[in-house]
Amino acid sequence: MWTRLSLRERLLLPMAAMVLGTLLLGGLALQIVSPEQFESENAQGGRSAQLVAEALNAAVAVAANPQQTLDAFTSRLGTSEAIAFLPRGSSPNRPGEPRHGANIPHWFTALLSIPELRAAHPITVGRDHVGDIIFNPDLSADIFEKWIGFLVIVSSGSLLMLLAALSAYFTTGTALRPLAQLGAGLTRMRNGNYDTAIPVAGPPEIRNSCEEANQLATTLRRLSRDNRELLRKLVSVQDDERRELARELHDEMGPLLFAIRANATALSESTAGGPPEPGSPAEGILGAAEALQQANRRIREGLSPLYGAELGLDESIRALLRNAQSSGIRLTSRIDRRLNDLDGLLSQTTYRVVQEGVTNILRHAQATAMDVVATIEGEQVAIEISDDGVGLPQKSGFGRGLTGMHERVRALNGAFELLRENGRTVIRCRLPLEHYAGA
Repeated sequence: MWTRLSLRERLLLPMAAMVLGTLLLGGLALQIVSPEQFESENAQGGRSAQLVAEALNAAVAVAANPQQTLDAFTSRLGTSEAIAFLPRGSSPNRPGEPRHGANIPHWFTALLSIPELRAAHPITVGRDHVGDIIFNPDLSADIFEKWIGFLVIVSSGSLLMLLAALSAYFTTGTALRPLAQLGAGLTRMRNGNYDTAIPVAGPPEIRNSCEEANQLATTLRRLSRDNRELLRKLVSVQDDERRELARELHDEMGPLLFAIRANATALSESTAGGPPEPGSPAEGILGAAEALQQANRRIREGLSPLYGAELGLDESIRALLRNAQSSGIRLTSRIDRRLNDLDGLLSQTTYRVVQEGVTNILRHAQATAMDVVATIEGEQVAIEISDDGVGLPQKSGFGRGLTGMHERVRALNGAFELLRENGRTVIRCRLPLEHYAGA
């Protein structure tokens, strides 16, 4: 439980425990010390009451009229409340009972453990017990004095503890706010935001940590910028290589395959006098050449869509989706015609993300339905590709295709997500239109 408490709670709880401990120790001290104090303060009064009783008994014993002597003595004794003559059959106040209306709690009086201080010394006339000289001290003043002292000690201790608690509260506040700002800054850094500086505040130790974190953010921002530049160059080089390879396949393989088909047809006509017969070697060569031409066309389109420059990005994506729909999957799409305004690396990345997402679904998802959205929303290109397939295996990392998509998006300072929502696998991508502003 202690580990769940905040720093302020960890400081305030011991202080509250100290206040409670002070109260308990004060009560224990009163219980131990008060009885001895009451006895020592009233010992002289008890001895005086005994001497008064002895003197009165002696006077009554030798008096001719004992009752008259007793009355005269008790009248001269006055109205003393501590030492008084109590006729037989009367009852005095309880020792320690307040007699002046002091507003003292009963629990405090019980806490003092007042000892039995009342003493009765019998007075006899002849053989008759006519009364007692009573020593019954009024402890109200002593109890009130101890109550005031107890209040002063508790109040002063509580006030000091309160001041200490307030000081600790505000001191921890001045430290916790910079710590919270430091934690928020580190969270931003973890999420890739290195532009917002952490405020340098608080005690020197925290200020030093904030300055170090800001320097780390500067270094990470520079490294991230360099990394994005490197990724852009890698992506550009890869696209250039793909275009070059697609061009070579078109320029070199295309004529060769056409020549194979033409020669096979001419050979068949020269030997058989007509089209190649089914099952003949010439017919096999023609079939193989046609299959190679289709494979060559498919590979070239995968490497670099030759129609992209002529048709535009919008129609290029639609053509890609028509080819995917020919496989039998149900497909819905929403393609923004404003995508044609994109050019360069942003246009290539948009096409490649859609292409790789659709290819992954057709190859691995075992899906029956697919939805593709590619639009311009505000200052970014929004791409979302979802399917109702089997999804990704648990704890599986990105494959080559997804890794390539992620790297292309990172190169443009975009955001890439692959998640499972409502029984569908979703690829969500955001590409800033002004991607170079984030460099």
